[in-house]
Amino acid sequence: MSEPSIHPDRPVGQQQRGPVVMRRKQVQHSTSEQRLLDSRGPSDWVHTDPWRVLRIQSEFIEGFGMLAELGSAISVFGSARTKPDDPMYVAAEEVGRKLVGAGYAVITGGGPGVMEAANKGASEAGGVSVGLGIELPFENGLNEWVDIGMNFRYFFTRKTMFVKYAQGFIVMPGGFGTLDELFEALTLAQTRKVTSFPVVLFGTSYWGGLVDWLRTTMLEDGKISAADLDMFVVTDDVDEAISYIVKAGELADAAAADAADAAEADVEGSSRVHPLGSDGS
Repeated sequence: MSEPSIHPDRPVGQQQRGPVVMRRKQVQHSTSEQRLLDSRGPSDWVHTDPWRVLRIQSEFIEGFGMLAELGSAISVFGSARTKPDDPMYVAAEEVGRKLVGAGYAVITGGGPGVMEAANKGASEAGGVSVGLGIELPFENGLNEWVDIGMNFRYFFTRKTMFVKYAQGFIVMPGGFGTLDELFEALTLAQTRKVTSFPVVLFGTSYWGGLVDWLRTTMLEDGKISAADLDMFVVTDDVDEAISYIVKAGELADAAAADAADAAEADVEGSSRVHPLGSDGS
């Protein structure tokens, strides 16, 4: 015989779980709050997909909160394997320093190599040096030149921060991760998911073969259009790279101002249209 309900107005064998009604065999003998507070239950729930969704959500919230007031920034990518005596390490350090001089914060993946160099240049120049690290079995936290940093569990949340809070990319020589970020940016620009997003490939000898393949294979085979090859520039000159980024930013600001002026003019024009009958007719 079932126990009597403490709520006589509700039928026995019915349970309310938040907005959900459970009846007959679906009734559970504990409440959500009881299971929350009971420390004796199983812990495998922390590895389930619904719980992972909350972790993903928390990474977005933490990342947005950390970077929302960052201001203008450029993401710098490149190999973690680049040594301090490599010319590209020196160039990345100069890139970080000159980006700060142009009024930008610097965002990297927070690791060693090119990332460390760009963070070092930015930090020593008195700018904002940001590192967005990733949980990997062979990486050990953020480099010492990161002033604002966060480690992510998931690549896709981290990649969102790289694009959302940067006005452009400078891509130094790197491996699969660098290529991943590069083509992510180019895809977003090609599909108009982002607008006015300058990309600089730094190192003509390193990137030349890839660019030639894009032109002679992908373009000639009709897989991309000629305009797609205008979404980036290739250079060996740090000043040219910075100038390209700054000029793109100025053009984007001018376009945004023009759009705002046009929208304001539309509003003013519509406000001058008299409603029917206001002329006394």
